[in-house]
Amino acid sequence: MKSLNRNTVTTNTYTERILQFGEGNFLRAFANWMIQEMNKKANFDAGVVVVQPIDQGLIKMLNDQDGLYTLYLNGIKNGEVISEHEVIDCIQRGINPYTNFDKYIENAENPDLRFVISNTTEAGISYNAEDKLTDKPQKSFPGKLTALLYKRFLTFGGASDKGLIVIPCELIDRNGDNLKRIVLQYAEEWKLEDEFAEWIEEDNIFCNTLVDRIVPGYPKDKMEAITEELGYKDNLVVEGEQFHLWVIEAPATVKEEFPSETCGLNVIFTDNMEPYRTRKVRILNGAHTTLVPVGYLYGIDRVRESLEDEVVGKFLKDALFNNICPTLDLPEEELSQFSADVLDRFRNPYLQHELMSISLNSISKYKTRVLPSVLEFVKRKNELPKNLLFSLASLIAFYKGDRNGTAIALKDDQDILDFFATTWNSNNFVEVAEAVLSNTKFWGTDLTEIDGLQEEVTMHLETILNEGMKTALEAFIKE
Repeated sequence: MKSLNRNTVTTNTYTERILQFGEGNFLRAFANWMIQEMNKKANFDAGVVVVQPIDQGLIKMLNDQDGLYTLYLNGIKNGEVISEHEVIDCIQRGINPYTNFDKYIENAENPDLRFVISNTTEAGISYNAEDKLTDKPQKSFPGKLTALLYKRFLTFGGASDKGLIVIPCELIDRNGDNLKRIVLQYAEEWKLEDEFAEWIEEDNIFCNTLVDRIVPGYPKDKMEAITEELGYKDNLVVEGEQFHLWVIEAPATVKEEFPSETCGLNVIFTDNMEPYRTRKVRILNGAHTTLVPVGYLYGIDRVRESLEDEVVGKFLKDALFNNICPTLDLPEEELSQFSADVLDRFRNPYLQHELMSISLNSISKYKTRVLPSVLEFVKRKNELPKNLLFSLASLIAFYKGDRNGTAIALKDDQDILDFFATTWNSNNFVEVAEAVLSNTKFWGTDLTEIDGLQEEVTMHLETILNEGMKTALEAFIKE
């Protein structure tokens, strides 16, 4: 069977305007797909040069396919279950700087280069004291980027119009700010000209971002059927969900150069991304954490099945729309749409998301993802968010480690597991509830001091333990 390359399928060639650090599944299913959309619908004419950020990677495989790969997007789109695929052709070539550093650094001399995109894992935006300007290449991603920016600065004499727009996608807070800080640190340590640091500050834009798309990656188990469907061999097939979101904190000028809006892409340009980060953590992550102990003790194993269940599904929707959304400051319409999108993602029949896989470190997850909604709800409404507290009671019951006579494989820090093992020895739900809720190491505050909270949680815990989760939850949603 023929292999995928530019002789196999009809493709386009684009001007090399984007340098991309990272060739993994996420960027290919997320950023490169969006670039493809903008090339097709907005004449973006942006070709991508991909740089392998570490010694081992996929660049040879990518070049063997002339930068091409097939992307499958599977999930719910406009209320319908859809699976669609296309060949992505925006990547023009790949470079391994560990075997061909000169080809890498030559990109600095490209007058058309305008954007840098990266996803080098959370550990990628980090400082390495061993990096030197003379290294070929530097070990760290920021080191490699600094060397390239300095070469560009020298090549174009510090011209203001030759600065770059840097859009990192690493999953760390303030990713652009952190990357810029390390670049400037290298500039100082390598004793580069003051003018270079000024050029970085004034003529290069480092954006903070938030990215969101579930990318299961290479569908190994389905490749035989996929190859038969496609009619060619593709070693870089990648799967992603239909939903996508890219929040970019940047000056308005960046939005003018990045025509995502005209293509209908879910890209939000803002001068403050924090409300969107909060929205994602509270709604998407918070919904997962709220669901896990309730759904699992109810007898359900997967996220999708939880949404399909009439009782558990209603519980989660009520938690989202009635307890979580009222604590956020974005427009109601925006919050409702995002929540609806989240529920569609949870229903995605192409994803088998196990509740137990989400249950890892549930105590710290509840603290960071759900507790802020609890506290804000009480503050704003002077009443208790009943669904979120039912979930908290369920969480305490979950850490008893038993589901209908079967042991639960709890996964958390050992001191947390030891605490619950000791606390549940008493088998007195009143004492257990008080011990858990007053544990400031868990929550950063004493939750028993919130008027009525301890009583509410204790009441639900008693019902769950004495009557079982099914009876307790069915009675709860009828209240």
